[in-house]
Amino acid sequence: MQNAKGVFEFNRWEESSFSENEGAPKLTQARVSNDFHGDIRGSSDLVYVMTYLTEETGTFVGYEQVTGTLADRDGSFVLRHDGTFGDGSVRSALNVVTGSGTGALAGLSGEGEYIATHGQKQSPYSLRWRIDGKGATDS
Repeated sequence: MQNAKGVFEFNRWEESSFSENEGAPKLTQARVSNDFHGDIRGSSDLVYVMTYLTEETGTFVGYEQVTGTLADRDGSFVLRHDGTFGDGSVRSALNVVTGSGTGALAGLSGEGEYIATHGQKQSPYSLRWRIDGKGATDS
């Protein structure tokens, strides 16, 4: 496995509620665009579905299509996010969706995480990754 580190910066966040029932958690979706810097260079489109357990705490899942370069390999891949938010921070596990790699990133697998601080536009990420299959040189 190789390690990728850097920061991502969101440049769009559009959140809307799709279920608000009295006495029940609020459900929202957010459409997000990020720019990646560091070992991953590129941009992404992301959709989160979130459950607000209180006004400031909850859980989310999301899928993010990242397009750009990872370790000088051009292509795209999808990250699945599984996380929580509260106490001014966001924590998420990241998993590369099997079979989602394209171009020189075909065969990509990996997992990582990020921790974001509320109010900061940039957040650090880490991703442990490898490429399996024909022509792969990383292990």
